[in-house]
Order: sequence, then C-alpha cells, then structure tokens
Amino acid sequence: MKLTFYKFQGTGNDFVMVDNRQNIFDKENTERIAFLCDRRFGIGADGLILLENEKDLDFKMVYFNSDGNESTMCGNGGRCLVAFAKHLGIIIDSASFNAIDGLHKASIKEGLVSLQMKDVEEIKEKPNAVFLDTGSPHHVQMVTGLEDYQVKKEGARLRYGVYGEKGSNINFVEQIDATSFSVRTYERGVEDETLSCGTGVTAAAIAMHKTGKTTNSEVFIKALGGDLNIKFEVNDKVYSNVFLTGPAKFVFKGEIDV
Repeated sequence: MKLTFYKFQGTGNDFVMVDNRQNIFDKENTERIAFLCDRRFGIGADGLILLENEKDLDFKMVYFNSDGNESTMCGNGGRCLVAFAKHLGIIIDSASFNAIDGLHKASIKEGLVSLQMKDVEEIKEKPNAVFLDTGSPHHVQMVTGLEDYQVKKEGARLRYGVYGEKGSNINFVEQIDATSFSVRTYERGVEDETLSCGTGVTAAAIAMHKTGKTTNSEVFIKALGGDLNIKFEVNDKVYSNVFLTGPAKFVFKGEIDV
C-alpha cells in the first residue's frame, strides 16, 4: 500500500502530515508510525499528525511522537496542521479544531499561524524551576550559557530522574532582555532536543511572567529553529487567551510504501 503524506515544519519542528478523513491510517501500528518518523529509514520527523473529520468543527488533530505513541498536545504541530488544512482547501484563514486537550482556534495569514492554547491555571514553583501544563507537561528552568548547555544530557536526567517513566518535557531558558528569552527544549517521546517546541515556549513565556522575569503580556522567544511569540491575559492567577504565533511551512509531498 502506498501512503500519501505531506511534510510541514514550524520553526524547525517538523511533522509528517496525513489526510485521514477517510480513516485509511492504522493508528494502532506504533512500529509503522515510528518508522515513518525515522530520519534514516523513513521520512524523518519529530512527530506524525493525522487530520481527521470532526462534527461541527473544521477538523480533528491526532498527534503521535516520533516513538510511535499517541501523545499530548503539540503547539507547533497544531500550527502546522492549520497550514496543512489551508493547503488542502479545508479552511481559508481561520480554523476551529479538536485536539487531545480540547478545542483550539487559530488564524493563518501570509504563512504565520496564530494558535490559541489551553488556559493555564495550575503553576507549581520549585526552588529552581517551574512546572506547568500547556497541553503537555513542562519543566522550565533558567540557566546561564544556554548556547553551550548540554540540553540532551541534562534534559534526559531531569525527564526521568525527577518525573519518572511518564516524564515531562524539559525547557532551559536564558533571558535576553525585558521581554525576550532564548529557549532550548528536550522533548519526551522524541527523547532528544528539538529545534523548537510550541507548548514548551508557551510554558517558558508563562513561567517567566509568573516568576517576575518579565511583566509583559507578550513574550518573544528565540528557539534554535526560529522566532515565536506568545500573548496572554492574566486574571486571578489564570492565564487565558494564550496565543502562540509563528511560521508554519509546507516542505514537500510524497508517497511511501507501508
């Protein structure tokens, strides 16, 4: 069987996209999903995303990590899926879709996708870190010398050593100025550093505001794969109307034997 796929990337976070509105894709075959994401033997991606039908909405998002397992929300993946839906002609300039963490709204204009993320109510401040869930769980920790930091080594140590088998994504942050930060992320399920993580930079922006590193409600993030910005409102310690904005680009379309 030949599978038609599309490759999209958002600030270097890359995804295999499949139009699964006809339910052609076997979602239980974790080995096949891992193969498709493999950078040596398959297509190569940080994750695989299915676009499916959803009643009363534009579509549904089903996301798998590169290890083949269905996972929690992926912010950059969600932005890329909006671009994919536009590419397929499903939407024009706005979208409403369901993901594993609930309803999302988004807009797209000139290659920039702005995606509404879930509200954040619970934020745990630790002695040297912050833990919060922005659709996926995130540990946020400030460091110095981020450019030379051993992200994979330290990320893996914290991912397993602090959070156990279930794990957490690990974000290392360094401040640039009053509203800007550099972020590098170790992603569980990928088990490596990625060039960008949408839920991760969203978590970092909120954590920096929560801990007083910035007072701005718009935060600018530099990831290895490009620039993103996060806007939010804060009322009664709840972060709402959280929007993640950045580029999402079509890379190529292809077919692969499965």
